[in-house]
Amino acid sequence: MALDVPAVQQALRDEGLDAWLWYDFHGSNPISARLAGTLPGSAAGKMTTRRWFYLIPATGEPQALVHAIEQHNLDGLPGRKTIYAGREQLETGLGRLLKDVRRVAMEYSPSCAIPYVSRVDAGTIELVRSHGAEVQSSGDLVQLFEARWDERALESHRRAAGALYRIKDRTFEAIADRIRRGARMHEYEIQQLMTGWFADEGLISDSPPVVAAQENSGNPHYLPTAAVSRTIDRDELILIDLWGKLPTPGAVYADITWVGFTGPTPTDEMTTAFRTASAARDAAVDLVQQAATSGRTIRGWEVDRAAQDVLRRPGFGAHVLHRTGHSLGTEVHGNGAHMDDFETHDERRLVPGTGFTIEPGLYFDAFGVRTEINVYFGAGVAEITGPVQSALVTLG
Repeated sequence: MALDVPAVQQALRDEGLDAWLWYDFHGSNPISARLAGTLPGSAAGKMTTRRWFYLIPATGEPQALVHAIEQHNLDGLPGRKTIYAGREQLETGLGRLLKDVRRVAMEYSPSCAIPYVSRVDAGTIELVRSHGAEVQSSGDLVQLFEARWDERALESHRRAAGALYRIKDRTFEAIADRIRRGARMHEYEIQQLMTGWFADEGLISDSPPVVAAQENSGNPHYLPTAAVSRTIDRDELILIDLWGKLPTPGAVYADITWVGFTGPTPTDEMTTAFRTASAARDAAVDLVQQAATSGRTIRGWEVDRAAQDVLRRPGFGAHVLHRTGHSLGTEVHGNGAHMDDFETHDERRLVPGTGFTIEPGLYFDAFGVRTEINVYFGAGVAEITGPVQSALVTLG
C-alpha cells in the first residue's frame, strides 16, 4: 500500500504531534519495516543490517537517514535522503532530522504496557530524547496506517472465516462418528485431519490448530503433538481453536474457538462455565455494537472490562487467565487495539476498519471453556463475521 503522506500528516496534527519517526535495525521493528516496505520476506523486502530512520513531519517534507551501504533501502518513500556511515554522522544526521521536533511518535509503549507496539529499544529512545524530543506512543497511528483492513482484506477475512467454520463442522462430525463407532482416537489424530482440511480449503496458518480434551482444555495454549497427545474418550469436553488466512498478499486472519462434549449431556459445571463465558462474550459484543452505532469512542480496555465483569460476578475470577480478545491482521495477533484490561491496560481506541477477536474463557484443573468470535469494526457498524456458539455441542 502506497504511503499517503498527507493523511499521516493530518493524523499527526489531530494528535498534536510534530512528527512520526520510523526506525528499524535488522528487522527489530516489523511495524516500521512493513510500513516502509523493507520487511524481510516481503515482495519489496531489503537487507537491513544497518540502522535507518524515516521522519514524517506534521507539515513539510519527509526525511530519510540511511547507511551508505544500504542507501537505496528507502528510495520507494517520498522526501529527502541523508546518507551516513560512521556513528558521528549518524548522530549528527538524527539531530538534523529532529531539529524542530518536540513531540515525536515512535513504536514505544510506556512501561511496555502494550508489547505489540513497544518495538524500539530503550537505547534508541534515549538517543532520540538526547536531541530534545519527547517520545510518544505511535499506537493509534499504527492502527490507522498499518492495522486497518481495506475491502480486499475484509473479503479475505470473510472467506477465511467461512472456511474455518466448515473445518469446525467437519471436525465435530469426525469426532461424533468415532464416538458412535466406539473407535479410539487421539487429539493429535484429529488435529492432523484438520490440517488436511486447511489444505483443502486453501488456508495457511502459523501453527496447527488446537485440539484439547478434558484437562488439556484447561490450558489455553495447549497444542497436541505426535509425542504429546491424549485419547479423546466418551463424556469429555473437547475444545478446538483454529486460525488461518488465504495465501495471498494482504490477506488477514480469522480465528475461532468452539467447545463440544463427547456424550449426550455435559456436566452442570461445564454447562455453567460455558454459559458464563458466552454471556461475557455477548456483553462485550453489545458494548462494541452500541459504540459503533452511536459513534462513541471506545477503547480496548473497556471491552475487556465488560466481559471480565460477567466472568467474575459468579466468583470465577481465579479461573480467568487471559484478556478478552486480540487484534487480527496479516498476523493472527495484529497491531490494532486488543480487548485488554487484564494482561495490560490497552487505552488504544477501536478504529473503524479494524478487526479483532472476542474470546472470554474460564479454565479449571479438570477442563476449560472458551468461546471465540471475530468482529469487524466498521463505520457505524460492528459485524460478527460468523456463527456464534450458543451451547456446548453434544457429540455423543
